[in-house]
Amino acid sequence: MSNHGAKFVEGSTMKHILVMTGAGSVGLMGLFVVDLLDMLFISMLGQVELAAAIGFAGTLTFFSTSISIGTSIAMGALVSKAIGAKQRQKAREFGTSVVLTAFLISTIVSVVMFIYIPELLHAIGAEGVAAERAADYLRILIPSGPILSLAMSCGSGLRAAGDAKRSMWSKLYGGIVNAALDPLFIFVFGWNVEGAAIASVIARCTVLFFSIYPLIKEYDLLAMPSLSRWLGHLKTICAIAVPAIITNTATPIGNAIITAFIAKFGEDYVAGFAVIGRLVPVVFCIVFALSGAIGPIIGQNFGAERFDRIKDILKNSILVTVSYVVVVCIILYFAQGLIIDAFKLTGDASLIVATFCTFIAVSYIFNGTLFVANASFNNLGKPLYSTALNLSKATIGTYPFVYLGSHLYGAVGVLYGSAVGTVFFGSLAIVVLRRHITHLMRGEELTVDDDPSIKCVNTQPFCSHDAMLIEEVTAATKNSEDEYAKNA
Repeated sequence: MSNHGAKFVEGSTMKHILVMTGAGSVGLMGLFVVDLLDMLFISMLGQVELAAAIGFAGTLTFFSTSISIGTSIAMGALVSKAIGAKQRQKAREFGTSVVLTAFLISTIVSVVMFIYIPELLHAIGAEGVAAERAADYLRILIPSGPILSLAMSCGSGLRAAGDAKRSMWSKLYGGIVNAALDPLFIFVFGWNVEGAAIASVIARCTVLFFSIYPLIKEYDLLAMPSLSRWLGHLKTICAIAVPAIITNTATPIGNAIITAFIAKFGEDYVAGFAVIGRLVPVVFCIVFALSGAIGPIIGQNFGAERFDRIKDILKNSILVTVSYVVVVCIILYFAQGLIIDAFKLTGDASLIVATFCTFIAVSYIFNGTLFVANASFNNLGKPLYSTALNLSKATIGTYPFVYLGSHLYGAVGVLYGSAVGTVFFGSLAIVVLRRHITHLMRGEELTVDDDPSIKCVNTQPFCSHDAMLIEEVTAATKNSEDEYAKNA
């Protein structure tokens, strides 16, 4: 192991953002492209019901995945802050406790979802053959939820240690395995949607192996679980994980609302929307990777109390988001015909994809700003801000707008309505975040819960779990030594 300080508290913040985001996006791209290939292969079977089934199933698996993302956010926030504050042992203890928490939460969620698969599919508008095939897919994939949760937490731990490269490669290996097995299981063995699900399960196991191994062997950030230590950390972990889970599950809730509205107009529209659902993570992978990449950067600077750099990180993150989305939107506009032909879309299915590529994609600028704000709040001790923004966006920022849009313009109006809500809440998130960072830079101290021994850097009162989090992971221990490997 190499001996180094917290690398993100020095040097160009833009460089850190680009390096971490670039590495993260490559890893995500490996997984997202495979999901897109799943849809492509299923579309080649020529049955719109199968494509719709993947769309319905994806809406539900998105929910369980979002819960795993929530616990992985706790991993990145706690471990990176401990590293920034030079608390090596604390980082190791938190890493172990978060992994255990992630596994237990995902296991409970997976069991509940498995039991209620038919009811959940019915709730989002799935019927007939599409519902039956979606259920077949989910009965194979949902039990692997805990595996994915462990893999995502371990990958977040690697990024918190500054090792974006290994986190990237773990996802790439999973993507390669999935891409290789998909055509074999779907076409050669004739397993159709079940084949796609089995390939995804094997890929998840691959990602777990290549993320947990270096976290243990290279960085020594995991140890044998201790019940007493886990119970002692549980309140601190939940202070970030629970709001982060609620925050992230708000997105699939909003997506489920959109899917249910689109399903009212027929399976062709659902099939087209399913293609959009697989296309978006691929073409906007930088936006998705950015939210995960800036967390450790903000976390280390927060632990080191470098609030000036945090403001710079925010500015550069938004610049990267806007620049990237504009370029992608131009490409999508001119490539929409190729996309429609590749997935053999016709009629209503092609119409909704063309609408997205022409008018809706640009709204991802504001999705990106919301992602940046969420990552920032989660690592600045204000996870409830992310929760409030995302829940509001998924409910009052979605349902009224898509309801009105569907009545005015039909299925494509659902997309228009969703975009309007995204623009509003993406703008609001940045306004709130800028205000919070300004307060941090002023360095004003407030007592918490009337206890003068606990002080926080903010002009807004912290709740008790926020105060505990700050005290736990940012109190610098001057004599402690920090060991972790360099970023490639």
